[in-house]
Parts: sequence; structure tokens; C-alpha cells
Amino acid sequence: MMIKISTRKKLKQVSAVLKAFFVILVLVILYLPILYIIIQSVNADGTGNTFGGITFRWYSELFGDPELMDAIVNTLSIAFISTAASTILGTIFAIGINSLDRKRKQRLIFLNNVPIINADIVTGVFLMLVFLTFGRLIGINYPLGYITMLIAHIFFSIPYVILSVLPKLNEMDPNLYDAALDLGSKPSEAVMKIIVPTIRPGIITGMLIAFTMSIDDFIISYFTTGGGVANFSIWLYTNRKATRFHALPKAYAYNTVIMVLTLAILIIYNIIQRRKVVKN
Repeated sequence: MMIKISTRKKLKQVSAVLKAFFVILVLVILYLPILYIIIQSVNADGTGNTFGGITFRWYSELFGDPELMDAIVNTLSIAFISTAASTILGTIFAIGINSLDRKRKQRLIFLNNVPIINADIVTGVFLMLVFLTFGRLIGINYPLGYITMLIAHIFFSIPYVILSVLPKLNEMDPNLYDAALDLGSKPSEAVMKIIVPTIRPGIITGMLIAFTMSIDDFIISYFTTGGGVANFSIWLYTNRKATRFHALPKAYAYNTVIMVLTLAILIIYNIIQRRKVVKN
């Protein structure tokens, strides 16, 4: 009996060590690239091969490069606008899909999943051909630019919002909407006061996914833009060869700024949520 108990203890200890090792390994894999980017953003050696000391030169060059700043403005503006539009449209479409019968609902969910599982390059080329064809029909030979990139981002973001909102709609009691109508609410009022607050976590999740997908997209953006309009990823791709040693450090600085802002937003959001919990 003593041998069995000691064996079990050893197995539990080994299991605990393996679990701790696995957690540490996952954390290292996830956060080591982020740490590397932060270090390189203040590395005086622009090649990144050696550490030449701490400098904030790349941050000053980041904000002093007009072409790069235009790309950043395009990236952020398209990300925010497409996120807002896709969140609103995706939520409306999800509510409409959820109201259908089972067969129609399954068919539309299948159609919604096609753009998600489709390769980005296929989606990008398809949208490019659609924009070019439509442009020729209305008399524009080359319509690609900021607007087409924005429309493309809205297009590929909507399915993610729908997939995020639908599970929350399935969890909601369908009688709540009918009860609101019976009590005299208009359909629009019932949607805004009953459905939207209930599915808010799904809407927020879809919004965050849409923003993440938009802000770092390259392939679809590359095929649906033109006229010198570029987002950050396109700017980095086009500058990677000619000005590699000046492009990469500024790219590190940009990513560090985005990470710091994202972390600050998450911290502020968690503080607000904790305060709400404490008050309740």
C-alpha cells in the first residue's frame, strides 16, 4: 500500500511539473515575439543583427515619415469604419438568420461560413474582379482604391460577426421578444431594448474579431487597393527590399505603439468592469 501511495504522489508531482512546463512553454511561444519586437523598436542597430544600445530614433522616424503615416491612417480608419459597419450589418443579419426556420437557417449559416474557410487570396482576387467589372460598367476603368479596400474589409468581417452573435441568439429566450411586442413595444424598440442587450457579449466579441482581422490584413487589401492607397502591411511589403533597414525598425515601433495602446485599453476596460461588479 505504501508503495502504491508513493507512486501516486510521484505521478502527481511529475504531472504538475509537466503542466507547469507546458504553460511556461506556451507563454514563451506567445510572448517572446512580442518582447523581441519591443526590444528591436529601441535598438539603435537598425539591422537587428546586434544590440547597439537604446534609442527612440525609430519612433521619431515613425511619426516623421509622411508615406508611413498615410498608411497608418488608412489602416486605422479602415479598421474602425469597417468594424463599425460590419458589426451593425452582421448583427442585423444574425438576427434575421436566427428568425428563420431550421432548414433555411442551416443553409444561410453554411453560406456564411464559405468566406471564412475560403483562402484569402481567392477572396482577394474575386473581390478585385468584382470591383473592376463594376467599375467598367459605370465607366471607371480602374476603380480600386480606398473605398474598394474598405468595402472588402466590411465584406470579410461580417461573417465573423454573424458567427459570434448567433450563439448568443440561440441562448436567448425567444418569448422575451414576443412578450415585449404584446406589451406594446414596436419591433425596433423590442430589438434595441430586449435582443441587443441580451446578445451584447456576442456583439462585442464579433466587433473585436472584425477589428483584429481588418487591422492586420494584407492579402485581400493588396488585391483590392490601388492609386497609391496602402495600409501598413502593404507599406511594409513594398518597402521591405529597397529600404529594409529603415522599414523594419519603424515597423517594430508601430507594432509596439499598437500593443501598448491595446494593453492600456484592456486594463482600463477590466478596471471599469471590476468597479461595476463591486458596485452591484
